[in-house]
Amino acid sequence: MRFLISLALATLVQLFGLHHMALAQDWPVRPIKLIVPFAAGGNTDSIARLVSERLTNSLGQPVVVENRLGAGGGIAAEFVAKATPDGYTLLMAAMPVMAILPVISKTNYDPIRDFQPISNIGSNPFVMGVHKSIPANNVQEFVSFVKKNPGKFNFASGGSGSVSHLTPALFLKRADLDMTHIAYKGGAPAVADLLSGNVQMYFGNLSELQPHVSGGLIKIIGVSSERRASQLPSVPTIAESGYPGFKTVTWNGLMAPANTPQGVVQKLSDAVKDMMSSEATRQRLLSLGVDPIGNAPKEFADTVKLDITIWSEAAKAANLKME
Repeated sequence: MRFLISLALATLVQLFGLHHMALAQDWPVRPIKLIVPFAAGGNTDSIARLVSERLTNSLGQPVVVENRLGAGGGIAAEFVAKATPDGYTLLMAAMPVMAILPVISKTNYDPIRDFQPISNIGSNPFVMGVHKSIPANNVQEFVSFVKKNPGKFNFASGGSGSVSHLTPALFLKRADLDMTHIAYKGGAPAVADLLSGNVQMYFGNLSELQPHVSGGLIKIIGVSSERRASQLPSVPTIAESGYPGFKTVTWNGLMAPANTPQGVVQKLSDAVKDMMSSEATRQRLLSLGVDPIGNAPKEFADTVKLDITIWSEAAKAANLKME
C-alpha cells in the first residue's frame, strides 16, 4: 500500500512538473495584466507603461496596465499575491509597497513569501534640498548649522511613513540632529513649502527638486544613493559626506505571484534584459530620473530582502510602530 501511495505521489509530482513545463513553453497565449499600485501619471505608472509597451512588442501579446489604488499600494500587491501563478497577472512593484508598508502596517501579503521577483527595472535616489536661508552649501555645513540651533528648523515629507519621511528620519538619527517633522499630503505641497521657506529641508525625487534649483530658492546638497546621480555629478552623496554606508533609494520592478513557473519567469527576465539593451529605453528611464537596472531574479530578490532591513531601521528612527 505504501509503495502504491508513493508511486501515485511521484506520478502527480511528475505530471505537475510537466504541466508547468508545457505552460512555460506555450506562454503567453493571451493578454497579460500589469497591475500598478498607484494612480496614473506618477513615476511608477510611467515606468509601467514603458515596460508594457516594450514587452507587448517582444512577447507578441498585449501587456495591459491596470491601476489598482488604495491602502498605500497594498490593495494591488494583495491582488497579485492571490492571483493564479500562471504569468498572466504581474505587479509593477514599488519599493515602498514591498519594503516599507509591511514594516509599518498589517498587510494581507508577505513581500518575500508571496511574490516571485523577475527584474528590477530601475531605481532612483532621493536628493536633499534645503532652503536658501540655510547658510550651508554641503551636508557637513548643514549638520554643523542645525546642531547649533536644535529644534529650530523643520523638515517636510509627503506623508507620515512615506519614503520622504523615513529617509530624513534615518539621516537625522545618523547625524544626531533635532528637527521637527511636518507631514504633507504628497510631494507637491511639501516642495511648495520648501520653496517658500516654511520648511527648511526636504528629501525628494530628483524630478521634484531639480527644476527649482535655477530659481535660486533652494539648493541640492546631497544624494541618498551609493553613487552620485548622473544628472548631478557635482553633488556628493550622503555617504561620502561623513556618513559611510548611508543609502536609501526607491525602485520599481516586475514581480509575479509566488510559484509562477520558472520558465515563465525566465522568459520575462530575458525580455526585460533585451528591453534594457535599447538606448532609447534607457534614455526614457533617465528622463524620468530613473537609473536603468534590468537585473536577474536572484539579484532583485536580494535587493528586496536588504531593503526590508534598511527601512525597518528607518521606521524605528521615525518612531513608527506597526498599525
